[in-house]
Order: sequence, then structure tokens, then C-alpha cells
Amino acid sequence: MKVLAVIPARFASTRLPGKPLADIHGKPMIQWVYERTSRAHGLSRVVVATDDQRVFDVVARFGGQVLMTSDQHESGTDRVAEVAEQIEADIYVNVQGDEPLIQPVVIEKAVELVSSGKFQMATVMSPLRQKEELSNPSVVKVVADHQGRALYFSRFPIPYSRGTLPGPGESFACRRHIGLYVYSRETLLQLRSLPSSPLEQGEMLEQLRALEAGIAIGIAEVNFTSIGVDTPEDLVKVRAILAEKSSVEI
Repeated sequence: MKVLAVIPARFASTRLPGKPLADIHGKPMIQWVYERTSRAHGLSRVVVATDDQRVFDVVARFGGQVLMTSDQHESGTDRVAEVAEQIEADIYVNVQGDEPLIQPVVIEKAVELVSSGKFQMATVMSPLRQKEELSNPSVVKVVADHQGRALYFSRFPIPYSRGTLPGPGESFACRRHIGLYVYSRETLLQLRSLPSSPLEQGEMLEQLRALEAGIAIGIAEVNFTSIGVDTPEDLVKVRAILAEKSSVEI
């Protein structure tokens, strides 16, 4: 199977403009994401999809493959779908451009759910580490069934726990969603053709478009704590983590 990883990189972020080019120990954030993604086994190719010439030029300079895409896309999925119109593949991987800590094994686990034929779309989740994450809208929560299918994603605590929290040694019923998506070509193009759904608009979570359309999303649990860079504070945290030699894999 031909598996294409696409890294959407939009320059005009509301909370952190120009974040794909944010410096992290001498390299732009998009380079961290690109290099870590490239280490995942089974990928045929890795491409950055951007809407800004500055990002395009930086990726080209460090030797990455990059495509210019429309500045009208409302989601990363839509941007990946535009790439699919230009580059043929069996499976497409949407790696968020603000995940400089992404681990190759996380990508591999999600791809396996689709390449095996079990699901047409997949993503990943990890355990919640702190109870404060439940009330943090920047931490997307997910619940899944016993067959490994995502039931719902939300920025709010799910399910309702009547004010109680797990005790020592217990775990939360929900997990932390990591913004990585894998799609079969057919499913990706189907999503592209669907209008933005009410749930997607309400939660501002693009994966809800798939659930509302009846598309099952397989979800693999991984032992990986993600920090997506959405704010200047997130950038400071990521820089601190990558400053530790034990955390630097590249």
C-alpha cells in the first residue's frame, strides 16, 4: 500500500501567528514535525501542505517536500484532501503541523488500523494525566467502545461523572485525543464532499464531521503525552521538553 503523510501547516494561526516557523532550539517547528514523521515505518512519502510562501520556502530549504494549497480551507482534513487530488495514495495520514513531539510509533499504530482493513479512518488517544485536563478546553477528550471505535469527542469532560473524580490508582473514563488522523482515500474524499456539520461547528472539532456522517473512527491507545502548540505558553513547554537530551530523538 502507498501511504502518504501530509502535514498541514497554516501560517495564520489566531493564538500564535506564524507558529509553523516558531524556533525550537535552532529549527522551525515544522521541521521537527517533518523529521519525526519521516521516521515512521511504512510511509511512502511525507509532504507539507501550506498556504503561505514563507512556510513553503523554509521547508524547501531544509530539504522537505512541500506543496502550496488553498488559503480557503477550514480544516486540516480539507487541506489533505486537496493534496490527495494531486498525489495518488491508498492511505493518507494527517499529521498536525503543531505537534513537534509526535512519536513515529504513534503514527504507525494509527496507520495499522486502516491498512489492516479494520477501519476506514483512525486516530489515537492517550491516558489523561491530571484531573485539571478534564476542564481544559484545549485538551480534547474522547470516549471509545470495547471494539476500539470512537464514540464521541469533546472539549468538555465526558462522560458526566456527577461531580466525582477517579481515586488513587483509578483512571478516567475518557482519554486525551491526539490530533492525528489516518484515512483511506475513499473516506478522505467523502469527508471533503460533506459540509461542515453542526457538531463540528459547535465543538470546533473536525473529526465530528465523520461521526455525524456515520463513519466509524478506529482509535488506538498509546502511552504518549502530546502537547500541541496552540499558544505561546505551549511553545515554552515544548522548548523545555526538547531541551532535555533524553527527549531529543532527532
